[in-house]
Amino acid sequence: MVEIEKLFINNNHIKLEAEYFQSSLHNTKPSILICHPHPQFGGNMYNNVVSGVFNKLIESDISCLRFDFRGVGRSTGNHSNGMGELIDVKASVDFLINNKNCEKIIICGYSYGAAVGCSAVNYSDRIIGFISVSFPWGFMGVKYKEVSQTSKQKLFIQGNRDKIAHYENFYENFNYYSNPKVSKIIDGADHFYWGYEEQVANAILDFYYSID
Repeated sequence: MVEIEKLFINNNHIKLEAEYFQSSLHNTKPSILICHPHPQFGGNMYNNVVSGVFNKLIESDISCLRFDFRGVGRSTGNHSNGMGELIDVKASVDFLINNKNCEKIIICGYSYGAAVGCSAVNYSDRIIGFISVSFPWGFMGVKYKEVSQTSKQKLFIQGNRDKIAHYENFYENFNYYSNPKVSKIIDGADHFYWGYEEQVANAILDFYYSID
């Protein structure tokens, strides 16, 4: 039986509810930190895309952590329009480093979680890159695009029917980022990826194994 550790991450005066799976190959393979979509639009760590990725990583024996941003689920605190949530991501990175002894970390964010999570890519040398699923550049503003610029490894996943993180603007934004980078377009998927969760998870696995 798969053992998933349910825990709370201390983040100053805030506690973040989280779930962690530790691989049998822990410390020899990168761990993945998963960030969920917008809390004010129903996003949480049990979202269909987050769960699809989390479950696929566990099935593939890859260490992974998912958590609820402040004010979501049993996490304390209140939504703060990105600033506090970025601190939540950094606290989760610190947890993986200090409490789980993770040597390498990849941040994987979906929608709002991509904008906020990928913005922490340069926070630590232990972070070796990020995976963005439907980065909402237009919705979130240019600062998240600028702060997520990095020379580390990057994967951008996008549905070609996405009307929130608009597909027609994808390559303009993708081309902004320095190499190394790759893109994966999910044909037929909109922003919510219902029915396409497996394709998203498999694209993430392909990327993971390509840089491991």
